[in-house]
Amino acid sequence: MSAEPLLIQGGMGIGVSGWRLARAISVMGQLGVVSGTALDAVFVRRLQLGDPDGHLRRVLRKFPVPSVVDRILAKYFREGGKGEQETYRLGPMYTVGSSEIQQDLSVAANFAEVALSKERHDGLVGLNLLEKVQMPTLASLFGSILAGVDYVLMGAGIPREIPGALDRMSAWESATLRVHVAGAGAEEGLTIRFDPSRFAGGGGHALKRPKFLAIVSSHVLAANLLKKSTGRVDGFVVEGPTAGGHNAPPRGAMQLNTRGEPIYGERDEVDLEKMRALGTPFWLAGGYGSADGLGRALKEGANGIQAGTAFAFCEESGFAPELKRDVLRLVWEGRTEVRTDPLASSSGYPFKVLKVPQTLSEIPVYEARERVCDLGFLREVYQTPAGGWGYRCPAEPVDVYLRKGGMRKDTEGRQCLCNSLMAAIGLAQRREGGNPEPALITAGDDITSVRRFLSDERRTYTAADVVRDILRDHPGTFRDEEFPTGASPR
Repeated sequence: MSAEPLLIQGGMGIGVSGWRLARAISVMGQLGVVSGTALDAVFVRRLQLGDPDGHLRRVLRKFPVPSVVDRILAKYFREGGKGEQETYRLGPMYTVGSSEIQQDLSVAANFAEVALSKERHDGLVGLNLLEKVQMPTLASLFGSILAGVDYVLMGAGIPREIPGALDRMSAWESATLRVHVAGAGAEEGLTIRFDPSRFAGGGGHALKRPKFLAIVSSHVLAANLLKKSTGRVDGFVVEGPTAGGHNAPPRGAMQLNTRGEPIYGERDEVDLEKMRALGTPFWLAGGYGSADGLGRALKEGANGIQAGTAFAFCEESGFAPELKRDVLRLVWEGRTEVRTDPLASSSGYPFKVLKVPQTLSEIPVYEARERVCDLGFLREVYQTPAGGWGYRCPAEPVDVYLRKGGMRKDTEGRQCLCNSLMAAIGLAQRREGGNPEPALITAGDDITSVRRFLSDERRTYTAADVVRDILRDHPGTFRDEEFPTGASPR
């Protein structure tokens, strides 16, 4: 097997790239990736459903501090699961001065997800995080390090401080991360500190420092990270604007096409010659998720590719089964429509939205939803007139956002990605009257290519089908093994 993977599975959404998907790909000798975004919220909801297969409780027995697990289970675990119409109990929203329970949840959730991904095989597992979601970052990283994660991938920002944080936490040393504060000067930011010693248990076993891959959209950013990061950058995922999820904004003034989508031009194309000149491994993403795409990437000097959309709708992905069924039916019938929405995400980054009936991609569904902000992962920290700081999100209730100094125009068209992406994986919160939060689904522009895995007789496919298809011209680079869907390690 190659020292570096040819194929990296994308770290998609909230819970879409879960441990089952990552494990299925890692077993085959490629890099399976779990999404760490909002994983603490996913974790507490799974516990409230009763952890029906027992996987979370089983793997948490390996956690080095049993008292942390005991407190979490006492607060959130529901034997037999909550009632279908009951609301989920929420974990605390993250703040700069995060409490111990906030940190405990993130550490334990990421530990469990990575540990489950790594059970009973020697393949590689990665963790994907968004730089824009800053406050849980250090705790999430450390939880994955405790579980032996092999790679950390991060995009949606400029993650200069992450390599150094990995160095320090892998040595059981405290790490810090500066938090962006809207309205504050360059010297007036806030700093998060995380001390891993609290989780050392009986003394702290040796920890492996995972490799760090930055997700970038330009060779300029890649070069900047190599020069100015606080530690070693081991490689890059070079992601184009056709990829699903968040896309980097176009360079220059934002211009929209007739569909209201950002227009990308020559300035947004990555100079691959300059990427090669950096001498650092890189993988290409965004429209490369096929055998042909891999061949093109290798000819450009890349180490391989990252693929997301092809894996997003396979049997092992975290999307709710009924939503996967609806999407694959649209794919088979040739009726898919993906729009790059410049407003949907509160992060300020364009976000790919797949049009699916009864989801927030439909205007009536969006307009009928009452604005609620009770998860808060995309909240920004802002400086108050009195010199303190607060938290706000342009997708929260408009009057609340305006009272916090926000501008009305920034609220227009915003989607609550936190709640809608939770709904997309079958963990929708119940609102007044028992109504569930509506879902939102993201996919890359190449969603139509998923049709190659379908037929009149077969309307579903596995992660192994995707791996075999992409690597078919490279025999010997993957193990032709498949972990049965629905089965699980014991």
